[in-house]
Amino acid sequence: MGKRRAARERERAREFEMFVAGASGRLLHTAQLLTSEPPTGAPAAERLLVTALARTYARWEALHGEDPYETARQELISRFAHRAWRHRRSQGGLLGRLTPQERLVLVLRLYEGVAEEQTAAALGLPPDRVHALLLGAMSALLSRPRQIVGARAGAGDPVGPGDPVGPVGPVGGAVT
Repeated sequence: MGKRRAARERERAREFEMFVAGASGRLLHTAQLLTSEPPTGAPAAERLLVTALARTYARWEALHGEDPYETARQELISRFAHRAWRHRRSQGGLLGRLTPQERLVLVLRLYEGVAEEQTAAALGLPPDRVHALLLGAMSALLSRPRQIVGARAGAGDPVGPGDPVGPVGPVGGAVT
């Protein structure tokens, strides 16, 4: 391998390491929300993140000024959507009651702040379907019996202070 190529590979690896150091925490949290796994012991979310980062690294030189976070998030979304059937069974957590598609829309729209049109384009759905999925997901979360949430919050259940979403409802109101 020539000196220039070796130097370019080292620079590429350094840039990617800096990106991962800055973005991996948020991407892991996104993956945990998608897989509905608690923050401790989230092997499916970790596998999802590693796959997304590996695919992002493979395309690193071809990004040419594109946002690497957007690329990694898109890989994360693609991998999750491709393997969503694995995440059908609830792992617990606040989002465990939702279908994988509802979780995906909810996380993209509310946690990641992706516009409805961009979410629709990323998922290959019409914007009105994305809107309907978001409304259904929010309705499902808000219809959760309050006494169960209050009883579980202090009992070590994933719903409560240790939950990736926390004890705040999906529209910013406290859940009591």
